[in-house]
Amino acid sequence: MANILDIRRRIRSVTNTRQITKAMKMVSAAKLRRAQERALAARPYAQMLTNVLKSLVSRAEIYDPETGEPKHPLLAQRPENNLLLIVVTGDKGLAGAFNTNILKAAMRFLQALAGKNIEIEAIGRKGRDFLRRRYPTAAPRTADSQDPAGITLIGEQIGVFSKIDYALASAIADRVIERYANTDIDAVYLVYNEFKSVISQRLVVEKVLPIEQVGEISVAQAEAMGEEERKRALEAAKGAGVSIRPADTREADATAAKFAAAAVDYIYEQPAGDLFRSLLPKYVGIQIFRGLLESVAAEHAARMTAMDAATSNATDMIDSLTLAMNRARQAKITKEIIEIVSGAAAS
Repeated sequence: MANILDIRRRIRSVTNTRQITKAMKMVSAAKLRRAQERALAARPYAQMLTNVLKSLVSRAEIYDPETGEPKHPLLAQRPENNLLLIVVTGDKGLAGAFNTNILKAAMRFLQALAGKNIEIEAIGRKGRDFLRRRYPTAAPRTADSQDPAGITLIGEQIGVFSKIDYALASAIADRVIERYANTDIDAVYLVYNEFKSVISQRLVVEKVLPIEQVGEISVAQAEAMGEEERKRALEAAKGAGVSIRPADTREADATAAKFAAAAVDYIYEQPAGDLFRSLLPKYVGIQIFRGLLESVAAEHAARMTAMDAATSNATDMIDSLTLAMNRARQAKITKEIIEIVSGAAAS
């Protein structure tokens, strides 16, 4: 049987660990609330931008009337031989299976497109480290490149999640748009954890380019949360005071949608076609920005759930060790009593 002093040391160690995990849970819950607010605050701009573009589609010639080809290069569709995959993971661990699940989704997507030339840009340290161990690092391809088909890591963004802003997403979008317009790549996909609420998340591979239809998100692959994951997230949210329901924005969305559907002939300061061409790149940027914001919120939710589970496990371990200590102490007391009684009987 274990020594009582050793068991007490283990209880003290586990108690200290429980204090740390409980503190980390509350910190993640606070960061999650802020991340939710940021994602919600960015939504009206994205919604209005989408509806302005929808309005412009009906008022501008975006396709050549003779050939039927789109006038804007971001609408052009061609065979997907050269692809760019943007993988969004976290910079830190202790978030349960958050990073692992995203990387598994990315690997399934890569396996489904075996034989094509795929370039990967990693956003987040965990994804960068994982992908760098498996694929070579190379410079971005050009349209006239004769390199054999394969998977390469062409870029990384590390330490950007402490302060996500639109400038970061816009810079990524500008690079992507330039390469797509130059036909260096034929399609762009974004892998991230789509976040609606603590119990409503899914892993998605979203098609960013080409734009098939304004306002419609093209999802190539999706995987929703399991029932067990929902239960754990629900328990963690209850203890941390985090809302489990997404914010109700139906009224605001309906108001914004009226702009695109209204039978009104708007007078634009610029020609409708020019305005459409200048706003479409911003639409790509806001898609990437939304993916980054939701990924940050999902990471905090995953860390909160993992730390809640760790705290619960620590409590169970403390109870088990306390029971073992009490048994050891009782056995020691019983042994001493037997020795005293035996000594008295012998005398």
